[in-house]
Amino acid sequence: MSKNNQHVVTHNDSWAVRGEGNQRVTSTHATQQEAIDAAREIAINQRSEVVIHRPDGTIRDKDSYGHDPNPPKDRKY
Repeated sequence: MSKNNQHVVTHNDSWAVRGEGNQRVTSTHATQQEAIDAAREIAINQRSEVVIHRPDGTIRDKDSYGHDPNPPKDRKY
């Protein structure tokens, strides 16, 4: 995917959206869901990916909103 991937991470006592490779956060949010929603909007605009992290920093989930080099094998949808 693109370098414009958006990561949902903890930031102080809240959740934040941080662009891949950036030191500064793009936005902060009270809940993880609010941060996911904000990251999704950015990723749709930039045709990139949202990477959702757990509080311990491990990756919980990824969602693609652009050209996916590894599309799902299920062709039903």
